[in-house]
Amino acid sequence: MSVRLLAVTFDAHEPARVAQFWAGLLDREVVEDTGGALLRGHGTQLGLQFAPSLAEKVGPNRMHLHLTSASPGDQQQTVATALRLGASHLDVGERPEEGHIVLADPEGNEFCVIEAGNSYLAGCGFLGEVACDGTREVGLFWSAALGWPLVWDQDQETAIQSPHGGTKVAWGGPPVAPLVQRNRQRFTLALAGGDPQGEVERLVRLGATRLDGAVGGSTVLADPDGNEFCVHAG
Repeated sequence: MSVRLLAVTFDAHEPARVAQFWAGLLDREVVEDTGGALLRGHGTQLGLQFAPSLAEKVGPNRMHLHLTSASPGDQQQTVATALRLGASHLDVGERPEEGHIVLADPEGNEFCVIEAGNSYLAGCGFLGEVACDGTREVGLFWSAALGWPLVWDQDQETAIQSPHGGTKVAWGGPPVAPLVQRNRQRFTLALAGGDPQGEVERLVRLGATRLDGAVGGSTVLADPDGNEFCVHAG
């Protein structure tokens, strides 16, 4: 494929503050760029970007991150580090036997610290998964768009992963809440060579829709579920 998944971009009131939180938790550096504050991915671990926005958070995000644990003590250490950096506990009705711990970052973005021994995320790295609301159709779209194989496809739930391993991206299937405002998270893609216009046309043939709002050489599209994403020329 001639596009690669560069980062998950989060709208943020204070991009520098929330980027510093995630940098401390993931042990990465913050790089200032034209889109805000970037935590570059490394190896097969996905990047995170935080873009300035005045949009208010309304309801749960459509995307949230899953962090993995090597042991029960490691899980508790991750939770303690997150709380020290400014996270807070969230009660979303999870049961104690489920094992994961739900937190929110300083701007309320939900994330889970997954229990040790989770076989589904084994070998995915610390940033094990981006868990998304979405249909099976959108999972198939992103598999084709990125050239990432399906590693899960059951009961309308899908997940994809780079052929090299690392962070998974998953969609939980229906019911999917209607999109009532612009998502505060979106995928940011980068062209990896080839014909930019031809690549956009390929994505449209796969099921994407062109949107207005190109900025700085980027093209804005929506996936089959209506979620906005950006393709950067370089």
